[in-house]
Amino acid sequence: MKIENLVSMANQIGDFFKSFPDQEQAKKDIAQHLERFWASSMRDQILIYVIEKNGEGLEPIVRDAIKQHISSNQKK
Repeated sequence: MKIENLVSMANQIGDFFKSFPDQEQAKKDIAQHLERFWASSMRDQILIYVIEKNGEGLEPIVRDAIKQHISSNQKK
């Protein structure tokens, strides 16, 4: 899938969660959503994009969610 599409989809998820009062929980919820509903290949692709391109175009909360929660979960 094109990275532009993944960035757009991830930002839409982030838009829903970014108004939550507990931002740390919101980041966990974003990551949990990606883990539940995205194929592992999609998660791998967005994680690589965050690592290599610092998640250019991603909302900060989404980029942080991926860095903090997806990367650590991928190692399991």
